[in-house]
Amino acid sequence: KTTYGSATLMIASNLPDIDVLVFATSTPSVAFRRGWTHGVLADVVLPVALTAVMVAIARRRGRTDVRAGSILLLSYVGVLLHVAMDLLNTYGVRLLMPFSQRWFYGDVLFIIDPWLWVTLGAGLWLARRGRSVKPARISLLVATAYVAAMLVSARLARAEMIDRWQQVSGRPPQGVMVGPMPITPLRRQVIIDEGDRYESGTFTWGPRSIRFDQRIVPKNDRDP
Repeated sequence: KTTYGSATLMIASNLPDIDVLVFATSTPSVAFRRGWTHGVLADVVLPVALTAVMVAIARRRGRTDVRAGSILLLSYVGVLLHVAMDLLNTYGVRLLMPFSQRWFYGDVLFIIDPWLWVTLGAGLWLARRGRSVKPARISLLVATAYVAAMLVSARLARAEMIDRWQQVSGRPPQGVMVGPMPITPLRRQVIIDEGDRYESGTFTWGPRSIRFDQRIVPKNDRDP
């Protein structure tokens, strides 16, 4: 559609992670990461800034086949998909920055999901080998279906975990995470906030079971 289209999409897909530069400073990374550059304001501004840079580079090089509208669209696709994928894991995103510091967690995919990488990588390899876009499109559909299935699995597992906890303890937990684990999509890590302590365990779909660890981690948050 436009020159620099692929370059724009690749840069945009990584642009929100420009906040990794915080590692070169004395600022604690968790205080800055996935905040300003991942929030709603950045989602609006970063694609516009990238478009301006790419169009300026094209003009400086005398390229007349760059389409600003297409570059802008690709910039938004890359940035928004980056934030959406970050939102799917347990690290989370401060989606409303700079207006709110609140974290949002999807607890859907492990931060580096090997099955997603294999699916998309295979589609790309087969597309290049066969000189056809069809394998890439199929792999994209399979990956999307996988993410959707993991999303449903996460919500069902969380609901069942909360229900089971209420049955045993007689009250809902203050907080709960039923998060993904590497390599094993049918197992999920469980962390329960019980007020003054944390309890952890494992939720398994096949066969369906919930197992809690013996070790309890006290918060000690009332101790100076």
